Amino acid sequence: VAGSFDYGFLLRISEDALRVEALNEYLSSRSYLAGYGPSQADAEAFALLCRPPPERHVHALRWYKHIAALKPQTNGQTPECSTKAKRVQPPWSPPEGTDVSKLHLYNSLTRTKEVFVPQKGNKVLWYCCGPTVYDASHMGHARSYISFDILRRILKDYFKYDVFYCMNITDIDDKIIKRARQNYLLEQYGEKKPSPSQILQDVLTARTPFKAKLAETTDPDKKQMLERLDAAVDAALGPLQMAEQSNAAGDTLQNQAQVLLEEAKDLLSDWLDSQFGSQVTENSIFSLLPKYWEGEYHKDMEALNVLPPEVLTRVSEYVPEIVAFVKGIVDNGYGYESNGSVYFDTANFDSCPAHSYAKLVPEAVGDQKALQEGEGDLSISADRLSEKRSQNDFALWKASKPGEPSWDSPWGKGRPGWHIECSAMAGSILGESMDIHGGGFDLRFPHHDNELAQSEAYFENDHWVRYFLHAGHLTIAGCKMSKSLKNFITIKDALAKHTARQLRLAFLMHSWKDTLDYSNNTMESAIQYERFINEFFLNVKDILRSPTDITGQFEKWEAEEIELNKSFYEKKTSVHEALCDNIDTRSALEEMRALVGQSNTYMAARRSAKLPPNRMLLQSIALYLTDMLKTFGAIEGSEPIGFRVGGNGQNADLESTVMPYLSVLSDFREDVRKIAREKKVTELLRLCDELRDDTLPELGVRLEDRDGLPTSVKLVDKETLLKEREEKKKMEDEKKKKKEEAARKKQEQEMAKLAKMKVKPSEMFQSETDKYSNFDETGFPMHDAEGKELSKGLAKKLRKLYEAQEKLYNEYLQSTQNGS
Repeated sequence: VAGSFDYGFLLRISEDALRVEALNEYLSSRSYLAGYGPSQADAEAFALLCRPPPERHVHALRWYKHIAALKPQTNGQTPECSTKAKRVQPPWSPPEGTDVSKLHLYNSLTRTKEVFVPQKGNKVLWYCCGPTVYDASHMGHARSYISFDILRRILKDYFKYDVFYCMNITDIDDKIIKRARQNYLLEQYGEKKPSPSQILQDVLTARTPFKAKLAETTDPDKKQMLERLDAAVDAALGPLQMAEQSNAAGDTLQNQAQVLLEEAKDLLSDWLDSQFGSQVTENSIFSLLPKYWEGEYHKDMEALNVLPPEVLTRVSEYVPEIVAFVKGIVDNGYGYESNGSVYFDTANFDSCPAHSYAKLVPEAVGDQKALQEGEGDLSISADRLSEKRSQNDFALWKASKPGEPSWDSPWGKGRPGWHIECSAMAGSILGESMDIHGGGFDLRFPHHDNELAQSEAYFENDHWVRYFLHAGHLTIAGCKMSKSLKNFITIKDALAKHTARQLRLAFLMHSWKDTLDYSNNTMESAIQYERFINEFFLNVKDILRSPTDITGQFEKWEAEEIELNKSFYEKKTSVHEALCDNIDTRSALEEMRALVGQSNTYMAARRSAKLPPNRMLLQSIALYLTDMLKTFGAIEGSEPIGFRVGGNGQNADLESTVMPYLSVLSDFREDVRKIAREKKVTELLRLCDELRDDTLPELGVRLEDRDGLPTSVKLVDKETLLKEREEKKKMEDEKKKKKEEAARKKQEQEMAKLAKMKVKPSEMFQSETDKYSNFDETGFPMHDAEGKELSKGLAKKLRKLYEAQEKLYNEYLQSTQNGS
């Protein structure tokens, strides 16, 4: 190095990166390659560096490489013999790389997308609000459960988090208590075999409070539903009253009474409940209804391919834990007892500097309608409301009234409030803080805000939940789902019309946090997507079945393969980025659709050129797409490529079992067709077409004859093939109809032309007496209808028509002479 190398400044820098930067700056203004022999200063400065400098520090790296190359010769060798020294490996440094996309989730606590960071390594603690089991699960429920199943699967199987998923079943609730009591009382009433006149009298009595309730109802949805019920009862009352007045036969009376009982069961059960509800005290009566509907719920989830939770908690099994949890809140000063009930003190909690009430929807504080809905129908009587210190306070523990189930507690016989159940159960399983809490959008206030408050009051922290995920609403063809609008769709109804996969694809094609409109258009888009992807899988499987030896499967890559592969990797990156962006499955599916489109274009081009497509490349793409759809829960089964063939109950891999036989049949048919074409045996060709068009579709097999290429064999479900056949027949019928219509029109035109040809030129104008009045000896008009001489322009125009007709008439005469 020219000049003295004062490296003392390097000793004063402790950080490697800063030291390299300083060295680079120092060397940028000096000549450091003057001669081969490094100085002592070079050697000592070199020893300070742990690794080669990064490429951006050009001067330091060049100096480092030079010293490293000469270092073995620093033991007194002369420059002359240095060229004969043993060569050494050049220094290596890793590439700088690019930033990796991180998962962001929309967090309702901040109303923005946040980077997802689990609290403990790779483990994700997740609690999800489950159903209140008092009736059939509907598509509104499916919106939450399918959406969270998709998110859970992606976190677990795509991002490889260790997800621990806990969900509750609400089996103690005001709605359940009321419904169970009413069912029990109505059953008891039926068992007493009341006479037709008794039924008539009771329905008329029950109708009075029902009419009063109808008059008070302001909600248009509920009003419409009650009016419809009233009309049905009215229609059933008339015949029974008439039958009684006319002393009809016993059977007639009994039948009319049964019809009335069926139509009036809702208002009758309400009336029976108001009369005798307080006498129903046996806890087991209140457990039968939720047990039945919980079973139905699990069947629905299985049918929708929704994974079961790792832990399922039922309120009825956690009453001791709930009592202990309420006691902890009271002990911490955030709850108070009043008349045997315990309430949460929102004002005291909110005034504490470490806490904040209503983190999710602060603007909803004081919304009495929402708060009362949260408390439940049986808990908003005047006496209950007056027990609270503030209208914003909510029940942690409710003193049981007559006709309600009850459990022992330090405050007397009672039952849990709605919000407390989730806090106590999630706290028992997941501890004082969880990573994710999920639920429907409508649960944000008061349910989730109250959950947060009471849990943070119990654990004395402010981070019971780190990420709150709320699934969007579901509308039915643009309207809110309600029984009054007759658009109330249960999960069973939906599954009777569409498959679980089609429903899931519809959900995947929308953002999980936005409103989803369940309509014919939505489902048609999902069906089209499924068909498009399935066709691709069938084509790839057909290509992979083409016989080849072990080396033949590795074909040379040309420009087309390199281009498709480049696109494949770009699409994978785009899918990854979409999933990192709040698990945007809608964009991910669009990228996957585009990849299939490009693959289809590639296959079509190879087919046109009579060249085989690259098996390995198409297999890689098909495996990736299958994998992604399995991750989304849209493919079940263990098939490496595509959708499962055969029913859900099919254990054997149908495809690998039957395909060898189908291939033999297809090859045999192809040979038969070849001979039939050569020998012109049309009957055999017709039989081959019948096998393809009629016989095999009934078995779920589609044959596709391709010009100059082997016939393609595809296994498709029977319903799809029969639908395709129906559509094909419809198209052929329409084509035939159009052809017949065109032939008819052509014939009509020819007939009209012939009729026109038969007219003599001398007669063509003479019938038009409304236009012309005087003609010459050839029949050509001279004057108009009023006797005026025709203008030159009109005469010229008519002359042309006359000459044209003359020509046509001569053609006609000639054709008759020739006998045609």
